[in-house]
Amino acid sequence: MMPRLSALSFRTKINCGIVLIVGLIAIPLAYLTWRAAAESLQAETRKRGLVLSENLAMRVSDAMLSMDLLRLKNMVDELDKVDDISYAFILDRQGSVLVHTFTGGFPVELLDVNAPREGKPNIRLLDTGREFIDDFAAPVVIVGTPFGTARIGLSRTKAEAAADRLALMIVFYSAAAMVAALAPSTLFARRVTERINRLKLHAEEVVKGNLDHRAGPSVLRPCSAILDCDKTLCPAYGDKSRRCWLTASPDQRGDGPESCRDCPVYRDQKGDEIQDLAETFDVMAVSLKTHLDELRQAERVLSRQERLLRTILDATPDFVCLIDENSNYLAVNRAFATFVGRPTEAIVGSTDRDIYPEDEGPDMHRENRRVLDAGRPSDREVGFRRPGAPQWLHIVRVPVTDPAGRVIGLLRTARDVTQLKQFQEQLIQSQKMESIGKLAGGVAHEINTPLGVILGYSQLLQEDVPADSQIRADLQTIEKQAKVCRKIVADLLGFSRQAESAKIEMCFNNSLMEAISLVRHALSLDKIAIVTDLDERMPIIYGDPEKLKQVWINLLSNARDALAGRGGAILVRSRLFAADQRVTAWFGDTGPGISPDNQSRIFDPFFTTKPVGQGTGLGLSVSFGIINDHGGAIRVETPAPEGFFDALTTGDEDAPGTVFVVDLPLEHEETLGGQRPADSTEA
Repeated sequence: MMPRLSALSFRTKINCGIVLIVGLIAIPLAYLTWRAAAESLQAETRKRGLVLSENLAMRVSDAMLSMDLLRLKNMVDELDKVDDISYAFILDRQGSVLVHTFTGGFPVELLDVNAPREGKPNIRLLDTGREFIDDFAAPVVIVGTPFGTARIGLSRTKAEAAADRLALMIVFYSAAAMVAALAPSTLFARRVTERINRLKLHAEEVVKGNLDHRAGPSVLRPCSAILDCDKTLCPAYGDKSRRCWLTASPDQRGDGPESCRDCPVYRDQKGDEIQDLAETFDVMAVSLKTHLDELRQAERVLSRQERLLRTILDATPDFVCLIDENSNYLAVNRAFATFVGRPTEAIVGSTDRDIYPEDEGPDMHRENRRVLDAGRPSDREVGFRRPGAPQWLHIVRVPVTDPAGRVIGLLRTARDVTQLKQFQEQLIQSQKMESIGKLAGGVAHEINTPLGVILGYSQLLQEDVPADSQIRADLQTIEKQAKVCRKIVADLLGFSRQAESAKIEMCFNNSLMEAISLVRHALSLDKIAIVTDLDERMPIIYGDPEKLKQVWINLLSNARDALAGRGGAILVRSRLFAADQRVTAWFGDTGPGISPDNQSRIFDPFFTTKPVGQGTGLGLSVSFGIINDHGGAIRVETPAPEGFFDALTTGDEDAPGTVFVVDLPLEHEETLGGQRPADSTEA
């Protein structure tokens, strides 16, 4: 199968082209030459035939007058010896054949096919079936009178055969010329294709990334030698494979070689179009290498800046997100990925509906959409329900715009302000307690004096009346209620910290046991058992024994009230945390616990769940103030921590229970027990 023309090598195409061109030139030239030769031979044959026929007509005139047939026969036989004369014969005035050259008999059909016209020779082409013959009929005129006709037949076929031989020679010499031209054309094609192949190899090296390969020819002298240049910092200095117009110099980038037409180096080393193409490739490779070096440098700078930006974003504890105009995440930092519990790669491309719970995602998406549509920033605090306690975030949304001012996304940052909210609530609680304390202290101070007068006068009046009189009983009631009022006033003063604490070194466990011993009998009447689990190291604290005893008794009393006469157990536990410089006491009861709505209010003054007349709501408030005055903290845990009552058999397994936890600091080094290693004992 013949290969396609486009699949042929360039060398073959050049050879075929040269042969085709020579052939296209030689064949028409041979045809035209053959035609010219044939027409010329035909014209010469006609002229020759006319001359021979007229000459024969003049020569036979004398012999015809004398009717010398032998002489006539000799004359026509002489013509028959000529190669291209087919026949010759003489006719008399009546058209009878006198002599002829035919050996097999005279063909009578020749007599009428041609004759002189108007006394002049006439030519006619005859087709004998084997060849073409030009028949010449010349009149024989004697003294102006027609006396006969001389006719000669010249073979045109033989004349054309000579022309054909000439054309054949022309074709032969043309073919020889094509064969002779094939060799130099092959050498020329090889020379051209070798240079093209070098360009192809250079292009392949460029594609592979080898931009140091050169397609242009090496020269004998570098440009620095030609110009006697001493600029050693020039990239082309001493380099014979790099012309000055191939350097990456900014001066040479503009017009390229066009700006070097007058340069002696360019004139000395300039080549043909293929060399120009090769040097253009070299310029392209040098330019590409320069641009690639610049791009790699820019890429390194961008990569370093990206790593720096990523490090900054990942190091910040704030949640940073970049969201596009369709509310899809474009980028997030590590803190945000940790907050939502998903890897960064899984967040990119998703929306808030995908990563937040069903009750939070739509709100976040709606707020994002509002900022994107309005193009105004947003700043708000949002609470999220999380296991254990709610989490608060301060979220700032800032729209991101393009150079035309069109909003193309938003930058959202969020900061966890849960601890700040807790501090705010504690501050509000402290301010509220402080205000109520001041108010209660002021009221107590004002009514304490008249209350003392009432109590004093009631006691004096009791001495003036009989012991069994109704008046004495009434005065005792007044004294009793006055003492109750004084107790309330004393609590108010304690709550407002009007009373000074007398702090001394004291044993923490002994303080607990003294309070327990005071209430144990009363609680046993209500079928309540007090179980102790005290740290045997007997920690020493710095505090007011009486006020702390008041706190312990108040907590035990509250535990008894929580059990509401059903009986049960109260577990009192203490532990020393030497490493943390604190001691902790737990007061746990197996009661029904405290409702979530009341947990945040139990330390508020005058808040109580007890019936009217059974509590003032100041016990826990006073205890809170005393513990704060000692630098400690008190809190409630309800239901009780899992496993807290494992050592007890409460008989009421379904009761959630309540535990009050009191932390007090150890303010003196000697309370640690000298140089004994500090151990942390778990509750």
